[in-house]
Amino acid sequence: MTSLPLLPTSLVGSYAQPDWLIDRAKLAGRFPPRVRAKELWRVAPEHLEQAQNDATLLAIRAQERAGLDILTDGEIRRESYSNHFATALEGVDLDNPGTALDRSGHPNPVPRVVGAIRRRGPVEVDDLAFLKANTDHIVKMTVPGPFTMSQQAQNDHYPDDEAAAMGYAAAVNAEIKDLHAAGADIVQIDEPYMQARPEAARAYGLAALNAALDGVTGTTAVHICFGYAAIIHERPEGYSFLPELAGCTADQISIETAQSELDLGVLADLADKTILLGVINLADHAVEPAEVVADRVRRAFPFKSPESLVIATDCGMKYLPHESAVGKMHAMARAAAILRAELTG
Repeated sequence: MTSLPLLPTSLVGSYAQPDWLIDRAKLAGRFPPRVRAKELWRVAPEHLEQAQNDATLLAIRAQERAGLDILTDGEIRRESYSNHFATALEGVDLDNPGTALDRSGHPNPVPRVVGAIRRRGPVEVDDLAFLKANTDHIVKMTVPGPFTMSQQAQNDHYPDDEAAAMGYAAAVNAEIKDLHAAGADIVQIDEPYMQARPEAARAYGLAALNAALDGVTGTTAVHICFGYAAIIHERPEGYSFLPELAGCTADQISIETAQSELDLGVLADLADKTILLGVINLADHAVEPAEVVADRVRRAFPFKSPESLVIATDCGMKYLPHESAVGKMHAMARAAAILRAELTG
């Protein structure tokens, strides 16, 4: 991997999709879709791929202009962080969906597992190729985690939820290896349901996560969060599942600290991991001053060396207004510059 500066900056994954591409009011008025939600797109199907390419290019350029060091494709082509991948797999019936409870306890339509979970082929490699063709920065791709996908499905095939999670893990494992082979510098696994359902995560989620990482040689990260601030408004002060991630084989752990004002003493439990430190509050559309962001990063210094920190957003920027997303990225980059000057002179 190309060398990165001290305290590199990155989105967690998603960037604000433009209003001309997706109906943002409909998007914000529901929980993230688990099955396909084609009705969200404003562009006719025959023009959608071109429109998504154009919007992805805008997202790449916005990150570059802001001064971010690690770039994503903004997840512009996705209706949600998970359904883009989960609905591309064999073994699920999308025409006759099942039902599962979301993290707030409400029932949602979800993929119904009716056979063995398998990839038909790489799902995100073409998306990665577009990203790499349009930037010379370090790049990161995100995939939904096996535990989270198993919680967002109705299992009508496997003997139990653990077996279903392991089926998803095999698909994620193959995807990660293909993404690294195609040139991804970092692949991040999104596992928000480990926080939402810690008992099941302890029972078999960590094993499924490690199965998804088995034999992977490239750099990997795991993102765990309290949910999108635009949808999940009540936020606990601490994680119910975090120290356990010391037992996973990922190189990096992505956490939120700005919205919950997390006690960063928890970082002591993750001494061997690089931390993607979420320091951008996505519950407030106002752009934080760079010095406020820098202070949020400084809180981590007693527990982690600057060399083992990445400055990031709390979660994805998907639901932010465009102007807010741009401003917050610039604030994050300016905060990194302030801190680098302090630390290196």
